Amino acid sequence: MTVRKGKRGVSIQEHMAIDVCPGPIRPIRQISAYFPRLSPTSSISDSLSPNQAGCLSPLPGGGGASAGVGLLLPGATGGGAGTLSMMSSVDASIEIDSGDSDDNTSLGTLEFDLRYETETSSLHCTLIRAKGLKPMDFNGLADPYVKLHLLPGACKANKLKTKTVRNTLNPSWNETLTYCGITEEDMYRKTLRVSVCDEDKLTHNEFIGETRIALRRVKPDQTKHFNICLEHPPPLPSPTAMSVALRGISCYLREWETEQQRSLEERGRLLLCLQFLLPSTAAEGDDTKREAKDRAKGGLCVGVRRCAHLAAMDVNGFSDPYVKTYLKPDLKKKSKHKTAVIKKTLNPEFNEEFFYEITFTDLTTKTLEVTVWDYDLGKSNDFIGGVSLGCHSQGEALQQWIDCLKNKGQKVERWHTLTNELPGSTMQE
Repeated sequence: MTVRKGKRGVSIQEHMAIDVCPGPIRPIRQISAYFPRLSPTSSISDSLSPNQAGCLSPLPGGGGASAGVGLLLPGATGGGAGTLSMMSSVDASIEIDSGDSDDNTSLGTLEFDLRYETETSSLHCTLIRAKGLKPMDFNGLADPYVKLHLLPGACKANKLKTKTVRNTLNPSWNETLTYCGITEEDMYRKTLRVSVCDEDKLTHNEFIGETRIALRRVKPDQTKHFNICLEHPPPLPSPTAMSVALRGISCYLREWETEQQRSLEERGRLLLCLQFLLPSTAAEGDDTKREAKDRAKGGLCVGVRRCAHLAAMDVNGFSDPYVKTYLKPDLKKKSKHKTAVIKKTLNPEFNEEFFYEITFTDLTTKTLEVTVWDYDLGKSNDFIGGVSLGCHSQGEALQQWIDCLKNKGQKVERWHTLTNELPGSTMQE
């Protein structure tokens, strides 16, 4: 097909190239570029990028930037009062949306209970049931289970998991998972992540949805019930790629990353019992005459009860932990005591006691060093974490040491956070 133009024929291809294409191809703007998300206190010029700000160019005979908005909104006319009223209505109705609510509710709901017991320093999470989970398998069903993580913290060290319920979108677990060694400080600053996943034997397990609960919402010694819609995990975009309107979230992410790096130094928890025995009461309750004779002069009794969610040091995701205690300074190197090694666990129970024959005056100048190690056959053992208790310690370690010295003859138990750096320790086995 040709079109006559003057005396020569022009093909349809040449006609389209000459009359239809006025210039270089420009990128098509998205709808979000014309409707920016603003906070009620911010202005349009602060939140728009330079490309978006170019859309608000004044029209001939219009009123500057307001005329540009009138161009974008069909109901407004250039530069008039209708444009200003439309801008005010946009500012009043804009909110920062966290996600698509329809997509979130399609993941299902989860029902569970949380209870924190101050006497035992334990957090109990009872997983009851889930309803309307998202189908993950070819048969339109799923094999769901629940994972718990304490944030911030290393996932392998504090992960708990329920049993798997096969071929259902409405599973019932009725299973209680318990975290030991949770202090009141942890309840104030930590968050419990509850994730629902689909188990696949041949491939990787698939994520269905999650919810996160700030533990400060749970009152001590009271059961709190939750029935929450599952959500997608929160995105973690790069702070450098964020616009001016999201600088607050950028600052939050930097603080979150700093907290995560700081939490990597935590290597687990240790339940320690201290008791200073007076010479007059040291022989009471001893099982053997030798122990009664050794403790007749009085001294410090150190009880290593248990550890909780230790860091995994072996390739199988577990450790072979044992505990060592020293009373320093120890010039003759005779204060070393060791517990038995417990294989393949991150939550060992030792329940062993060690006795140091020492006077009360000398004890005030000593420091008790407790370290946890991972036993490795044929090579050097790995240091997991430790804690030092003495007059120069800080926090829980200092408080337990003072309570032990003040309350002679009484047992003082306290949980301690193990760190990967111990002052004064050689970190060698």
